[in-house]
Amino acid sequence: MTGYDLPMVNACLNGSAAILLLIGYVAIKRRYVTVHKAAMLSALAASAMFLAGYLYYHIAVRGGQATRYEAQGWERTGYLALLLSHTVLAAVAAPLALVTATLGCIGRLKSHVWIARVTLPIWLYVSVTGVSIYLILKDHYPTGK
Repeated sequence: MTGYDLPMVNACLNGSAAILLLIGYVAIKRRYVTVHKAAMLSALAASAMFLAGYLYYHIAVRGGQATRYEAQGWERTGYLALLLSHTVLAAVAAPLALVTATLGCIGRLKSHVWIARVTLPIWLYVSVTGVSIYLILKDHYPTGK
């Protein structure tokens, strides 16, 4: 395994975060608080590991060079729209997830529930679109071989 394998690892971390978010959501709806807490904190850990891997890949492995998507026309427009929404919402999701988790962990449940209703769909969207972006770009990543 090399640094060039990180995009696939990062996609798996994003996918894992999405699955854990859904497990946590179902668990709390069924009043399984311990399962909910474990799933959500695991989703937070997966997302944190994704962010570390993403930054390492783009800074240390790629030297700050972006991955280019060369398609034209509607494919490029669709990709750029997806990338823009993903990027903007990722910047929103990160602090929201931290605040939501903190409120839950310190027992401020009324505030936790209120902000979680905003955080969950954004975080889930970012996780799923992260996997989608990887799948679109997977043939464009350098292999390092």
